Amino acid sequence: MRMCELLVGLPEVRVLGVDDVAGRPLRVHVASLLDQAWCRECGARASVKDRVEVVYVDLPCFGRPTRLVWHKERLCCRGRECPAGSWTVVDGRIASVRAVLTDRCARWCTIQVGRFGRSVNEVAADLACDWHTVNDAVLVYGEALLAADVDRVGAVDALGLDETLFVREGPRHLKRWCTSIVDVSSGGTAKLIDVIDGRTAAKVSEWIDERPEPWRDTIRWGVLDMSGPYRKVFDDSLPNATQVADPFHVIKHANSKLDECRRRVQNETLGHRGRKDDPLYRSRRLLTKGHERLDKTGAKKLTSLLKAGDPRGEVRMTWHAKETVRGMYDCDDPDAARAFIDELAADMAEPAMPVEVRSLAATLRRWRDLIVAWHDAKVTNGPTEAINNLIKRVKRVAFGFRSLRNYRVRALLYAGRPNWALLATITP
Repeated sequence: MRMCELLVGLPEVRVLGVDDVAGRPLRVHVASLLDQAWCRECGARASVKDRVEVVYVDLPCFGRPTRLVWHKERLCCRGRECPAGSWTVVDGRIASVRAVLTDRCARWCTIQVGRFGRSVNEVAADLACDWHTVNDAVLVYGEALLAADVDRVGAVDALGLDETLFVREGPRHLKRWCTSIVDVSSGGTAKLIDVIDGRTAAKVSEWIDERPEPWRDTIRWGVLDMSGPYRKVFDDSLPNATQVADPFHVIKHANSKLDECRRRVQNETLGHRGRKDDPLYRSRRLLTKGHERLDKTGAKKLTSLLKAGDPRGEVRMTWHAKETVRGMYDCDDPDAARAFIDELAADMAEPAMPVEVRSLAATLRRWRDLIVAWHDAKVTNGPTEAINNLIKRVKRVAFGFRSLRNYRVRALLYAGRPNWALLATITP
């Protein structure tokens, strides 16, 4: 019998037997050896009133789903005047009160779903139980783990903000967004701090304002993707942090202006949208490439296509403007970069320039200080985009989310890098 108890792997239990019915989960019957037969009110010796069988979902045994049947004793005080009444034996090491899973099974589910990114449905199939049974355990133990890991979010030098699509709701599939708050400090590993419902300045500012003031004071850089609401967040809640415009999004904006110019010239010259044989349509991918990535054949092809489809040279001029914007990130001196942007914006704002180039010049002027700040900080929102990719992986595995609580806990467990060693110590 001692060997049976070792195989069951639970402390202070006695194995009563095992039911093995073909096509059904194994049922392991156990009884607790804890001595709780003393009245909690008067301290007198209690007696057994009756025994109840409580069935829990347990870890698979030898590749088969398993149920742990705990024969609980219901005790009562022998004293007639004692107000204690009756009570049931409790052992949190086997299972929590009103739990469906055993404690060890619930912790295993949390690791499988939260740390390894498995779907709840897949884990539930391994245990031969309901989806909600596993999901409820992951939420309870996951939230307890995140609350216990007080050192997970330490001092943050650079804070990144970016939005992710949470869900499409209603018959019109209206988009509901969430904001990812990420530690993007240079030299460290990116870490998801929290996920906030919405992408408005008010909600994100509310979250930041609730953080301790010493923690907010350590943030030197605020990284954003040229978003007006997020810029307002840093203006209102972190006024001492220097804001940094992400270089990728600055160049992406320049590329979008180039694409606008190409489509406009296409319509003005040919009177229709781009078709596969039109020169400008054929040049669309070459235009987005950096000039240093074009070999001789690619450069010659781009030149010939622009010559054939861009009679006024507007697309060519916008392409040169985009390449010049890319070139400003080759400058290491912030003062030189500031002078470079001022001169570039002045040249691009000339009336003779295409309307898209003039629009790009206005953007550079409006975001000038944030663009220059990158030359001091050298931090980007690239780690934030990487964290968002991890969140999207969790969404794909789950085939989407409808509950914000499920979405937030799953994202923080997978991308928030909690201390998983604490899972064995928490009591949800």
